[in-house]
Amino acid sequence: MAPAKATNVVQLLLGSTALWLSQLGAGTVAASKSVTAHLAAKWPETLLLLEASEFMAEESNEKFWQFLETVQELAIYKQTESDYSYYNLILKKAGQFLDNLHINLLKFAFSIRAYSPAIQMFQQIAADEPPPDGCNAFVVIHKKHTCKINEIKKLLKKAASRTRPYLFKGDHKFPTNKENLPVVILYAEMGTRTFSAFHKVLSAKAQNEEILYVLRHYIQKPSSRKMYLSGYGVELAIKSTEYKALDDTQVTTVTNTTVEDETEANEVQGFLFGKLKEIYSDLTDNLTAFQKYLIESNKQMTPLKVWELQDLSFQAASQIMSTPVYDAIKLMKDISQNFPIKARLRMNILICLFQSTLNVRNLRSQHYNKT
Repeated sequence: MAPAKATNVVQLLLGSTALWLSQLGAGTVAASKSVTAHLAAKWPETLLLLEASEFMAEESNEKFWQFLETVQELAIYKQTESDYSYYNLILKKAGQFLDNLHINLLKFAFSIRAYSPAIQMFQQIAADEPPPDGCNAFVVIHKKHTCKINEIKKLLKKAASRTRPYLFKGDHKFPTNKENLPVVILYAEMGTRTFSAFHKVLSAKAQNEEILYVLRHYIQKPSSRKMYLSGYGVELAIKSTEYKALDDTQVTTVTNTTVEDETEANEVQGFLFGKLKEIYSDLTDNLTAFQKYLIESNKQMTPLKVWELQDLSFQAASQIMSTPVYDAIKLMKDISQNFPIKARLRMNILICLFQSTLNVRNLRSQHYNKT
């Protein structure tokens, strides 16, 4: 009986401890008001190796094909290496053709998955062909498909009699001196052995000026993982539906306090109000009122006119370049995150400068007339 009683006591203690921990956890969750959100694309996760190749293609077509030669069978390491090791291996291969600055840009492109849509575009083009069943890679020669290398020569014989395929701007063309050649489009996953086998045959024919070799990315079995994107330019709006009784006087006080905090900002739409108030100390009240007006007008999202959209990129770049080096990144971040509001900055500054000049002149004339 003693062992049975001891067992019951232990079970009772464990049950009490579990209940206490669950209540503690519930209290912690209830107390926390943070929200974690994930932004997932409609397409599956794309491969970093393919994204790196698109980065290379943006640099130059020559670098793309040079990078491709060094990673022909790199995908086999993905099965034995960790994701982090494979990521570093891709950067190492890319480092053979890029300097440190461009390597950092490539890392940034990886972090925001900048070239993932381009990979998905090729995947969609391949799906529209459609690809032959059970093929890891296949070629299209003037509307004829095959996933067997030994059939390429046969399909090339009558290729000139068939319709020439349409090539897109983003297609990767093997460097050649002639364009009026039979077009062979390879759909394959770069870095695989199947791709390497096709590439060796097609690149040899392209070097002999027998074909125009075009490569498009194709993954037979896309990843089952979701493609999570960076939350750039995305707002998560959560509305509370609870009814709360608030004192109107307190709400007004909070609003006024918020406006006062905003008016403490030194620069608003190009005006340095701290400096202006030092120079024109007798116009402090007028400058404060003008500053509040600019802050409120800055929050209005009115549609832009056509003439306000001219040379926006030039104006933004000019403003960033004219800023001291230590503040340039901060300004670039501010412009990129608040671009719709900043877009009308130039015209607002010109209009406000004109209005403020008139106001100051009127105030000075009134002051002189009184004296």
